Amino acid sequence: MFSRLRISLLTTALILATGASADNLEVPVGAQGENTRTEQVRGLKKDEVTSRLGDPIGIQGPVGDPAITRWEYADFYVYFERNVALHTVKKHRG
Repeated sequence: MFSRLRISLLTTALILATGASADNLEVPVGAQGENTRTEQVRGLKKDEVTSRLGDPIGIQGPVGDPAITRWEYADFYVYFERNVALHTVKKHRG
């Protein structure tokens, strides 16, 4: 009887000890998935993006040929080639 109680107590102690720790899981920005409200802007023109997302908080560009422009929003960027949205990129939080 004493050995069963001892084994039971040791098992409980081990379970509690391993459950008390936690790990941080960091997901790279590129692997965060596409579950954002911006995933539907690809192919839209600038005025359509503005009507859907509002005015950007900042604009960089145009740069290069073809002209690439980046619009900044609170949590992401929208990249345009000339007047058409190419894709969105989430801002790194860390």
